[in-house]
Amino acid sequence: MSELTFTPVIGIEIHIRLKTDTKIFCACSTDTDAPANTNICPVCMGLPGSLPRLNHNVVEKGMLAGMALHCTVQPRSLFFRKSYFYPDLPKGHQISQCDLPVVADGYIEVHDAEGKLKKIRVNHLHLEEDAAAMHHSASDGRLEGASTSYVDYNRAGMPLGEIVSEPDISSSAEAVEYAMNLQRRVRYAGASDADLDKGMMRFDANVSLKCSDGRWGRKVEVKNMNSFRALERAIEFEIKRQKKILQSGGEVLQETRHWNDAKGVTTASRVKEFYRKFIVEPDLPPLIVNQEWIDRVTAMMPEMPDVRANRYVHDMGLTQEAADILTDDKNTADYFEACVKAGANPVRAANWVRTEVLRVLNEMQKKISEFSIKPEVLAEIVRRVDDRKLSTTQAKEVFDYMCANDSGLDDAVKKLGITEGGVAGNALVEIIANVIKANPDVLAEIQSGKDTKGKKFKFLQGLVMKESKGQAKPQEVVEALTAALKQ
Repeated sequence: MSELTFTPVIGIEIHIRLKTDTKIFCACSTDTDAPANTNICPVCMGLPGSLPRLNHNVVEKGMLAGMALHCTVQPRSLFFRKSYFYPDLPKGHQISQCDLPVVADGYIEVHDAEGKLKKIRVNHLHLEEDAAAMHHSASDGRLEGASTSYVDYNRAGMPLGEIVSEPDISSSAEAVEYAMNLQRRVRYAGASDADLDKGMMRFDANVSLKCSDGRWGRKVEVKNMNSFRALERAIEFEIKRQKKILQSGGEVLQETRHWNDAKGVTTASRVKEFYRKFIVEPDLPPLIVNQEWIDRVTAMMPEMPDVRANRYVHDMGLTQEAADILTDDKNTADYFEACVKAGANPVRAANWVRTEVLRVLNEMQKKISEFSIKPEVLAEIVRRVDDRKLSTTQAKEVFDYMCANDSGLDDAVKKLGITEGGVAGNALVEIIANVIKANPDVLAEIQSGKDTKGKKFKFLQGLVMKESKGQAKPQEVVEALTAALKQ
């Protein structure tokens, strides 16, 4: 009998916090830095008599996110009440679109195991409110081992878009690429900051295995993943766990499991519920989106990262690697394009942004929007290198000085004692004469013909470059030094 093989079948549910100033059904602020339980009102606290009112901007952000994922806006959608009783849900139900979402039928492309592009279908994105935030007294902040728990209702009613994929994902690598591409696209669209560190993007994964003998394992939902690394590890663990059960002839329970990132395991949380617990939300009318509204939001959509990268490759001559790095973040791509618009050569501007700008930002732990050197100034540095007013070495010294001292370009050149255009002519001849005079033994060896491999010549060349503080052009040094040695 041939050995059993197993094919993972994975679907991802991703919650993103939509980028609005106020909550989805009330006027409370979405400020994440506010003190606990200060951005609350009767609506988001679920007090008797309070009524929800749909935030127009939340709908538009949901539409933008959906368009970024190639989805189609639905002309009519509904809100439902999803009932369950947890302390983080003040009303005892969550208002969510569920069956009739605002956008549907999209896709995201990823690379399969052979490196080929593969479409992961997006079933839909629906709008809903977030639950409150739970804080536990355990030292690691987890529920396990905590003696008390506290609730911050500031998060209750925050606007969410839940994005549900079809079970088209076949590995943890595909899952991570899917999630990363989704994050990049919704950020480009301006729909969400999708900041994992601030809980603005959270993952649930539905994992099952298909056996080569025709058996199917039951679907298991894994929750509590808030990083790409956690998503990868949780799926890998769950695949191995289910595979072991099926190989031994057992059956996988259809259940919800909790990912414990510290221990690197999933643990049973509850058996999957099969009864329906939704009713149409009686306090909200159907959401009607007409063509005029769709056209207005469509006009707000920016160029997506893959389209932008393709333009950089074909119109600007960049490598695919360079284009992908630059377009990974919209603000970085905007900075690069501003450099080019200011007159910088695209290929050289791309190299500067990729190597020097991103290096400094990483060292300073800053975003490019906080960078002190404006794109027009970087373009001028690139132009001066192209015009041979600055060598590459000098330009990097100037750049680092400007970053460290918040200095202007001309001031940095002056403070570093750099002569634009380099050391040449009589100044270079004088430096060479002084170097030769200070090294008579080297001169004698060269003139005797013993320097057959040119090591002594290169030694003198290095001294000249050092005396010129790197401002002499190497080829001009070679020519002038050769002429001086013949005299």
